[in-house]
Amino acid sequence: MTAFPAIAPRILKGGIAQIDPDSGRVIRIIALQYNPETLSRSFQAQAVGADGGTDRSQALRLKGPAIETYKLDAEIDAVDQLDDGDALVGRFGIQPHLASLELLVYPTSAQLRDQHAAAARGELQIAPLEAPLTLFIWSTSRVAPVRVTDFSVNEEFFDTRLNPIRAKVTLGMRVLSVSDLGHDHRGGGLYLRYQQEKERLAASVPGASPALLGLREVPT
Repeated sequence: MTAFPAIAPRILKGGIAQIDPDSGRVIRIIALQYNPETLSRSFQAQAVGADGGTDRSQALRLKGPAIETYKLDAEIDAVDQLDDGDALVGRFGIQPHLASLELLVYPTSAQLRDQHAAAARGELQIAPLEAPLTLFIWSTSRVAPVRVTDFSVNEEFFDTRLNPIRAKVTLGMRVLSVSDLGHDHRGGGLYLRYQQEKERLAASVPGASPALLGLREVPT
């Protein structure tokens, strides 16, 4: 008979953290209620000549890290919290949970007020409003600085006060590299750690022999 462990392993949650890019202070951590079953990723090489250039001497050169994107679908459900008598969920459903994700693509209301007041004083706004540095966290090996590029919500069920109690969220993110942030930015340093972890994982895989590819040796 197979013996089962007395204590079930702790399942880590995927999620998002926002930090102050100057001080590194953690502003908010958002854990996904349920981990998505799939995670879509795409990569676009930043190669010289990829935009139609014809300089053959540049064919093997890279302008920077690949443009990497993440996309996931997550579910948010209030059933368990309602059964447990959660007062916040009982009053608002899952609106607070949805709001915490929606605000990833908003400047703060304080920033908007300050911007309006500055405009009323005739001050010229040169730089757009700066958002916190957002980190997508999917295990200890994947902590990437990202920009949320698209966010959509499909609310499916509602309570008697029209508060949503179940929804599906689609979240798209673009990894911000040193090409976007620079090496001196806090996010640039976090990106380098993210890529170095990729390199460490790749180096742990033994190299294949040419025979597996049907070759006596790799042509050189």
